[in-house]
Formats: sequence, C-alpha cells, structure tokens
Amino acid sequence: MSEPGVTLDAPPDSTGRGRRRIAPFIVLAVTVVLVGLFWVLASSDSSKPDTAESFLLGRPAPRVVTTTLDGTPFDLSRRKGSWVVLNFFNSTCVPCKAEHPELVAFVDQQASLGLDGAEFYTVVNDDSDGAVRTWFDDNGGGWPILRDDDGTIAIGFGVAQVPETWIIDPDGIVQARYAGVTTAESLGTVLQRLRQARG
Repeated sequence: MSEPGVTLDAPPDSTGRGRRRIAPFIVLAVTVVLVGLFWVLASSDSSKPDTAESFLLGRPAPRVVTTTLDGTPFDLSRRKGSWVVLNFFNSTCVPCKAEHPELVAFVDQQASLGLDGAEFYTVVNDDSDGAVRTWFDDNGGGWPILRDDDGTIAIGFGVAQVPETWIIDPDGIVQARYAGVTTAESLGTVLQRLRQARG
C-alpha cells in the first residue's frame, strides 16, 4: 500500500509495447533530419567560389602605403592596371603554413600567364621581420612581402584573423575576399571569372 500523497510509477511494461509505440517517431525524426541534410547539400551551388562577404566588395581598395621587407616603397594605388592579390600572413599561424604551398603554386601559375598574370603580395600581420624572413627562406615564395607594423592595412581591410586573401582589379576595386585557407585552383578560377566578366 502506498503512502498518502505519493504517486508510484507504473511497473515497466514487460511486453515492450511502450517502446514499440515510440520507435516509429524516432525513425521518423531521424529520417526528417537526414532528408533535410540531403536537401541542403543537393541544393547548394558548388560552382560558387569559396569567397566571403565584405563591406569592401565592389568598392575601392583601402589605402596601402608601406615598404617591403627589403625596404622598397610600396603604394597599392600605383598598381592600377594590374590584378593584385593580397594575402595576410603570420609565421606562427598554422592555417597560413598549411596554405603556403598553394600560394606558391598560384604565383607560379600567374607567372606562366606573363603580363596577364596577377601580382601577389604577402602582408605581414603582427609578426617580426626576422621571423617572416626565416619562414620564407625555409619554405620558399619569392614574391614581395609588405610590412604592416601598426596594423593600419589589416584594419583598413577589416582583417579579423589570418590567413585572409583579397583580389583587387586593375581599377583598384575590391572584387573578392577569402576568409581562411584558399587554394591555387580556387584563386585561379575566381580570377579567370573576374577577367572574363570585365571582357
């Protein structure tokens, strides 16, 4: 006999009928989730580049006036007439290190295009000249490396974390932004589309 005011749980159903009643709902829920996931994957456009949104897209690139690691003056506004790719980098950044061989391949790819190839520049993000020189000496990459000692360039582009890569057209307009690691194939494909769009 139970105590007054106390409700005792019913004994488990030894026939398993309760479980059999719940099982179809679980199967239905799992099926709905899987169908939804399949629909998202199937409807995604794999032809879209893996670029990211930015308030700068379609606008003039921020001012970039600095020097390279070897002391050569650099002014982005003087690069008009050329496609320019800027890659923000730090020698302690693990994704930057993983991306580096792809950037080497991309620069080689663009060099093979002659005058039609894009100019490529690394922008040092919160790192020392010595550490960056050592990294490039050990891992290759013979393109110009730009200083950003006070972070002005990164702030202008709204760089939150490295790596980030930006494509700027011959009119000095920002056309694409990659937030995170990119590949030589993706950069080359997007550049080709952008070139074709200009006619």
